[in-house]
Amino acid sequence: MTNEDGIGRPAMLRERLGSVGGHMTRRRAAVYRFLRGAWPHPTAEEIYLGVKEELPRISLATVYKNLEALVNCGLAVKVPAGDGAARYDLRTDHHYHSRCLQCGTMIDLEPAAEEILRNMVKAPSGFEVSHYRVEVLGCCEECGKR
Repeated sequence: MTNEDGIGRPAMLRERLGSVGGHMTRRRAAVYRFLRGAWPHPTAEEIYLGVKEELPRISLATVYKNLEALVNCGLAVKVPAGDGAARYDLRTDHHYHSRCLQCGTMIDLEPAAEEILRNMVKAPSGFEVSHYRVEVLGCCEECGKR
């Protein structure tokens, strides 16, 4: 049995925040809860609108500050998207994304697709690759039905 903090994550969440000088707050917990239940990769503005339902007095600046705290302690990642909006992901391992050009939805690519993409790209001779950032663009299933 694990000790839960009421945010859908073991008490180690509190420890991880503490490891980087942060601490658990109601607002931080609400941001994390929203991320856990949100559709894939919401923007800070989408998180703000969702959390505002629970905490009407929260500001967008507070949401950004709490997202940064979650990123700093390794519980979330900030995903730069080609549309200019940063999105947030609780999946912190290295992985690639697809993004719908109509609605902006980002979805994780399966590991098999990642391997195929890595094999398709050849770096120039003498260029040492440290990592890849791949974003597959197109139209999601929902937008394709419209």
